[in-house]
Amino acid sequence: MGRRIGIIAFSVVAGLTVIALIAAGVVVWTIQRSFPQLDGTVAVAGLDAEVTVHRDALGIPTIVAGDSHDLFHAQGYVHAQDRFWEMDFRRHVTSGRLSELFGASQLPTDTFLRTLGWHHVAEEEVAALDDTTRGYYEAYADGVNAYLADHDGADVSLEYAILGMQNSSYEIEPWTPADSVAWLKAMAWDLRGNVEEETERAILAQTLSPEQIAELYPGYPYDTNPVIVPEITTDAPAPAPGDDPAAVPTASVAWKEVGSVVEAASALLGGVGEGIGSNSWVVSGALTESGLPLLSNDPHLGASLPSVWHQVGLRCRTVSEDCPFDVAGFGFSGVPGVVIGHNAQIAWGFTNLTADVTDLYLEKIDGDAYWRDGALVPLETRTETFRVAGGEDVTLEVRSTVHGPIVSGLTDGFTAVASDPYTGSTDAASPAPTGPAGEYAVALRWTALDPGTTASAIFALNRAQDFAQFRHAATLFDVPAQNLVYADRDGNIGYQAPGRLPLRGAGDGTMPQPGWDSAYDWTGFIPFDDLPVSYNPASGYIVTANNPLVGQDYPYFLGSDFDYGWRAARITDLLERAIAGGKLTADDMSAVQTDQEFWIGKRLVAAYADITLEDADAQRALDLLDSWDAQNTPDSPAAAFANVLWDELAQDLFARRDDPAPLSDQARLFLVVDTLLDEPGSPWWTNDRLDVSGQSEMLQRAATDAYARLVALQGDNPDAWNWGDLHAITLTSDTFGSSGIAPIEWLFNRGPFPVGGGSAVVDATGWYLGDGSFATHTVPSMRMTVDLSDIDASRWNHLTGTSGHAFHPNYDDQFADWQQQRQTPWLFTREKVADAATNTLVLTPAS
Repeated sequence: MGRRIGIIAFSVVAGLTVIALIAAGVVVWTIQRSFPQLDGTVAVAGLDAEVTVHRDALGIPTIVAGDSHDLFHAQGYVHAQDRFWEMDFRRHVTSGRLSELFGASQLPTDTFLRTLGWHHVAEEEVAALDDTTRGYYEAYADGVNAYLADHDGADVSLEYAILGMQNSSYEIEPWTPADSVAWLKAMAWDLRGNVEEETERAILAQTLSPEQIAELYPGYPYDTNPVIVPEITTDAPAPAPGDDPAAVPTASVAWKEVGSVVEAASALLGGVGEGIGSNSWVVSGALTESGLPLLSNDPHLGASLPSVWHQVGLRCRTVSEDCPFDVAGFGFSGVPGVVIGHNAQIAWGFTNLTADVTDLYLEKIDGDAYWRDGALVPLETRTETFRVAGGEDVTLEVRSTVHGPIVSGLTDGFTAVASDPYTGSTDAASPAPTGPAGEYAVALRWTALDPGTTASAIFALNRAQDFAQFRHAATLFDVPAQNLVYADRDGNIGYQAPGRLPLRGAGDGTMPQPGWDSAYDWTGFIPFDDLPVSYNPASGYIVTANNPLVGQDYPYFLGSDFDYGWRAARITDLLERAIAGGKLTADDMSAVQTDQEFWIGKRLVAAYADITLEDADAQRALDLLDSWDAQNTPDSPAAAFANVLWDELAQDLFARRDDPAPLSDQARLFLVVDTLLDEPGSPWWTNDRLDVSGQSEMLQRAATDAYARLVALQGDNPDAWNWGDLHAITLTSDTFGSSGIAPIEWLFNRGPFPVGGGSAVVDATGWYLGDGSFATHTVPSMRMTVDLSDIDASRWNHLTGTSGHAFHPNYDDQFADWQQQRQTPWLFTREKVADAATNTLVLTPAS
């Protein structure tokens, strides 16, 4: 009997084991079935000739083709191999169709995005492209669709298997050129400028005086922090004329062949993330060891898995008029070309211009019309229909005025502005706006809602061979407005402000404008020839970090909400120190990118020098600051205390009040608190809600509370505290990574991992004041340094990896280097790229 029971028990265990093994095998097979083919030969419909795709150990592809059509066709195919789920998700975001994927929970996001109409604008831009450029986008889309013709569902990506559990009827649609161009609108929204500050000020005006608002939103400290172009160059080479974005290179080099789930989307309704921005700088050969320029760039964007960037090389087998591309760098999956990088002759980098390209207009609505210069004008309307997974279709009437779509009612901020309006166009004694009778609404005027030419600018940059051609490309790069830095192998460096920057009428855009009065309309855009430019400046270097472009004597108003310049000042200081010590190398440039000095931390050290706390344990924590170097290194106990102290002090000053002020933009608050520390009698130091009166009392309270908070987070031994764990980053998938279902999140997310840096720090790992966490949300999404004397001595790295497939070896294999601030060699010369290839795939025309 016992033997029989044992046999039965063994059989049950064995059966369960077999089932478990089968289930595990199914899971592994489901995960791996979408991994791309990297070697051998694949027949691809639509190609004219063979294309070779070399990949290195990081999975970074270099695509080699005989003509431009095949080059971009193959890039589309490769992007679909690596990242199609990401591409499909992005196009549903940009077209306001997330509810088709994930159901009714995404209707608020869809409603907002469909109101802005990004995809409609993208379709207009595609229709206006010249035949050559449109051909690039069409070839790219054909390449994507050629991949989809042979792959469907979970064969494309694991996410489709997960999606099928809740939306089994979903079918992948063919890719279109407008899907590519629309993603440029999403990036423009991410870098949209000051619409949040404008909204904040309008809401604060409901309770605070103009003087208080001015204290919270001070002007730029021009006396201490730098501008990008101290002196505009008047004799820079003029933009290359003609419709062709760039002349064809004269050299012709032959290639030798060798064998409720979408948190990130919902966040689009919120403000620009803390720390969104970028650093870039370029140094003349007169200051370098090689005698030729060095260029560095690290854009600061939201942390995501996979990273927003896809690294690629696009190489024509023979550079010619039919195939003028020989370029490598960072691009977006879903978009052909290289956005930031270098070709064989020039290098370029971007940072956000942060000029004011968005304005809110208060409109007076009367039925189906709105008031305009004393007369009623019909509202423009269109009907949008949303297909909802698991539900009935939903319709929306989008209303627009001459200024743009009406956005009040879509987000809390815009709705609050309309509910108690303030324009700033009236005197302080009568802050309510005047105007005709009617219902208030808020319309958004934004440059990206007009058809533009950025879709052409990418290829113009890729082909440019000198500063004149680079400047011509800049004339096309209208949205988003960016700082463009430049270097070439002839030894020149330069800067150009591109973009469509508005000329305003009666208002300056810092507050909502009265839409019923055309005197406040935009009157045009700053002529390109008047935009700031610098070419081989006497200083020998150019630094951009979202700080103001020019000084206060510039004749045009560019905005008032630039970054406050702490990063720009620190980069400039580090460069000048390095220059004083000798000629610069690429290592020196990369070292600047790793700097983690916390400017406000230094100011707090000085402010607390004469403060003694009654609590001896809290005083021990405060004593950590005595020997601190102000670097936010991940293993630093002092950095941990300084950042918690900063958070507590900022909340006590501004948030924990009866009339709270926003804690957005730490760089702005650095200046606000710096000023208050020199004004101990300021009313801001008194907080009746906290029963605090005076600067000394508030400083003591913040330090004591910071100690208690850190004890709760990391224990009562200050020597064991560390900033890295407190400030950790969790690499989170933009879709299922925030599903709330732990096993699914485990499939796609990685971390948390300790990191250093901080907000308004050169190593810009942004976190939010007052949200209860110090977790990293925005990051240097990539870091690069280009050495124009030896292109193969350049280096690059980005946050995660080339692949968008969970568990693929290249899914997150670049993160450790990113975390440790190491960059990997960026090989470009053709022999070295071929020698470094670990995989080679040949794409052949399908018969």
